[in-house]
Amino acid sequence: MGKQDGYQQTLLALAWMPTTLRLPTSPVSDAITEGIRIEVMSRHAPEHSPVRADQWVFEYTVRITNGSADPVQLVSRHWLITDALEQLREVKGVGVVGKQPILQPGEQFQYSSWCPLPTPTGVMHGTYQMARAGGGVFDAEIAPFSLRAGYTVH
Repeated sequence: MGKQDGYQQTLLALAWMPTTLRLPTSPVSDAITEGIRIEVMSRHAPEHSPVRADQWVFEYTVRITNGSADPVQLVSRHWLITDALEQLREVKGVGVVGKQPILQPGEQFQYSSWCPLPTPTGVMHGTYQMARAGGGVFDAEIAPFSLRAGYTVH
């Protein structure tokens, strides 16, 4: 009974915690919006993170799966990137990695990109604007995922 009460108290405390403090602890995210599944996996790239430059580079790989009955096209991206100092950076642009892929029902598109941060931890999330072949657009959610460097000494 004591463990369950402590667990419930922890959940209650987390529910009342400010959103900015509830960062995801996983480098993996998964969300489905209108049949479009977006999975992301991130990793710290120490080989691209200069030790003395106070810059940490993270690579992330995104897989988009069209689980709907209609063809869709990825039109644009909107990322919200927050570092450990709670500085928010917004990134908007056409397509991803120079492409605006069209996915038929059941098809997947995968790409990798990177994100530099001035701190060893952070979080990313956002949306892709998707257009249906028959008309209409919607924002597909990219669920939050963590950016975390391993232990480093500077």
